[in-house]
Amino acid sequence: MRTLLAVLLAAVSTFAFAQPPQPNAKSERFYGYAYDLKSGRYLYTEVHEQIVEQGRWVRGSIRYFDAKNRLMGSKTLDFSRNPFVPVYGFELPPQGFSEAILSVEGDRVQMRKTKKGKTENKAIDIGPDTAADSGFHNYLLAHFDDLMQRKPFAFRFVVAGNLDAYSFRAKRIEDGEFEGRAAARFVVEPDSVLRWLVDPLQLSYDPVSKKLLEYRGISNVHDPATGKAYNARIVYPAEPPADAPKPLPALSDSGG
Repeated sequence: MRTLLAVLLAAVSTFAFAQPPQPNAKSERFYGYAYDLKSGRYLYTEVHEQIVEQGRWVRGSIRYFDAKNRLMGSKTLDFSRNPFVPVYGFELPPQGFSEAILSVEGDRVQMRKTKKGKTENKAIDIGPDTAADSGFHNYLLAHFDDLMQRKPFAFRFVVAGNLDAYSFRAKRIEDGEFEGRAAARFVVEPDSVLRWLVDPLQLSYDPVSKKLLEYRGISNVHDPATGKAYNARIVYPAEPPADAPKPLPALSDSGG
């Protein structure tokens, strides 16, 4: 189940959630900074690059660099078939792990995962209440006003790394603060008895710009020493934190 939530992060931290699509913009490039949730140790840097057309995030990439600026993994995303279920590929070469949604055709998706040299494929049906990977960002924004009015919503989340889909729910909790300003806080958890067995994901958003400010929960990036997913706090501040690696990984001009 922790793996399931880790992949949901691909909807939260890689939720490439940091910047909502902006009208008339062609690209968005930004960083996320990940820390160990308990110790506060710097873990890795996310490098997000998005292409936006007519206010809609249509494709992009995310690269992950460790605290010494060594590339750990990468992801590419394409929302041309479905705004909530992207065709995507995610790789962590040092871990021998990869997962992907290979195709989105109407109400059916084809998935693949590779772990320790073993590759598996599976196709499943999806519906209008379904999101996958970073497509959860778009799905949450589509329900943002309801969340702000404290109206929870349920959804199905496709987890290519598990070759399956699961029921989740999102709701608003007590507000917080980030960099001295108000932040709306949401929680995402299994929509079943499993929510009593696993820790939820917590997200802080700017209530006006709808920008993700902070994420707390299981990460989709693995600790090379243990092979287990990090439990992380990932922040998206206006300026790089003082303890972020210098220089930061370059933002390319490709936009994914």
